[in-house]
Amino acid sequence: MALKVLSALDSARTQYYHFKAIIVAGMGLFTDAYDLFCIPPIIKLLGRIYYKDREKYSDDRLYEVSAVVTSVMVGTALLGTVIGQLVFGYLGDRIGRRRVYGLALMLMVLSSIGCGLSLSTSRTFVLLSLMFFRFVLGLGIGGDYPLSATIISEFANKKTRGAFIAAVFSMQGFGILVSSTVTMIVCAIFNRASNYPRPDHTPESADLAWRLILMIGAVPAGLTCYWRMMMPETARYTALVERNVIQAAKDMQKVLDVSFSQTEEESLPNPPSYSLFSKEFLHRHGRDLFSCAANWFLVDIVFYSSNLFQSKVYDKRYLQQKEDVNAFEEAFQYAKIQAIIAACSTIPGYFATVYFIDRIGRVKIQIMGFFFMALALFAIGIPYYIYWDSHTNAGFMVLYGLTFFFSNFGPNTTTFIIPAELFPARFRSTCHGISGASGKIGAIIGSVGFLWASHNKRENGYTKGIGMTASLVILGGICVLGMIVTYFFTRETKGRSLEANENEDETTGVCILRGFRNPCICPQASNQVGDA
Repeated sequence: MALKVLSALDSARTQYYHFKAIIVAGMGLFTDAYDLFCIPPIIKLLGRIYYKDREKYSDDRLYEVSAVVTSVMVGTALLGTVIGQLVFGYLGDRIGRRRVYGLALMLMVLSSIGCGLSLSTSRTFVLLSLMFFRFVLGLGIGGDYPLSATIISEFANKKTRGAFIAAVFSMQGFGILVSSTVTMIVCAIFNRASNYPRPDHTPESADLAWRLILMIGAVPAGLTCYWRMMMPETARYTALVERNVIQAAKDMQKVLDVSFSQTEEESLPNPPSYSLFSKEFLHRHGRDLFSCAANWFLVDIVFYSSNLFQSKVYDKRYLQQKEDVNAFEEAFQYAKIQAIIAACSTIPGYFATVYFIDRIGRVKIQIMGFFFMALALFAIGIPYYIYWDSHTNAGFMVLYGLTFFFSNFGPNTTTFIIPAELFPARFRSTCHGISGASGKIGAIIGSVGFLWASHNKRENGYTKGIGMTASLVILGGICVLGMIVTYFFTRETKGRSLEANENEDETTGVCILRGFRNPCICPQASNQVGDA
């Protein structure tokens, strides 16, 4: 029988503190998206500011520098995110979620400010300091992923847990929209204040504009620092890892309207002695860790590659030529495209997941998302040079938008949710961090590799690659592979307590032998407190 404090959490009604926790936890994901999506327009400003001596740099050379800087900036932040997820995920299980949660947010706030200051106005120092601070920013963002997901999953009740975790992750959508909106507002203000400079002239005020855009991203995260520091340790960590049931009950009664009786009489089973990556761990949880890491790796290849070369596919119709706009107007255009995509497909996809995740389940949504992403990518990629390359019309916009909608109403969100629900409390944050780090390695491949591979000739600073058709078809094939991995390896967690989910591996084989493909409906499945 489950501990009373955990049973009370699983059955607690939705309360004010749940919504407060969603906002506080979501600020890290908000900052992540803000930082990622403000970089493409900022790179346009940096190119105009620090490489404006055109007599030294040909247009091809300028494009090449811009391409390299974009790849390095994105790759540096993602590398920091990989390390942050592994380190903070481990620390979250080792010394507690609460003790390291505030540190991750402080890293994001300080490094966002550092990115804007960037130490100097010299081109070399600006780029080097940007790389350093974006790496540190990535550490904080990476640390926030496993901690936010784990904390919300351990606070939530079992009926709405998926919606709560999805709501935290949906803050990414608002981060994209706010990033693009702030960029447009700042560029519009500076453009007007500079009396609408000529396309071949970049005023000195542009150097202040990009710094301001970066530093504004630290404001929402900074405002939530106090509340994050004041959050109590989760009851599951306190009860199952620190093995202090009384303190867990007291902490929960401070923030939630729940009551416990005879808590002091409860006794905990002796914890299992196996360690992370031991044979026993791999026997019990190896399949789950593989499915979480593999699916996150696959979806991030597609998601990040699509985000970062979206400006290329819109160039022919929706962006004016660089020679016809000044620096502020060029950055404004890129930000406007991102805002349209976020408002029309990205954010609706997140909302759909929040609404349906606890109704139809994680696995079905993940398979469906991979399926429709593959269809859209094949529909764009196969006839790309035959038709879409010269007909970037409304049909193209709809298909491309669908890839983002079904990414977020699909694997981009569910891969964040599932690792927070499957593993024992003493490994939960670590395993989420490992899964997320695998995803960010996929993101590096997608954002850097496919950004270069998508060109079928040498253009805009990029060397000749395999072209858009081959790139998009490969991405579609990756989505099909994601469907296969999900179907054969991913278990459903809807409507079950975290303790029941973590125990399920011990009975999965027995259930399948008895004819139950889904162990959730097998009478052998356990509802006891497990190997926490």
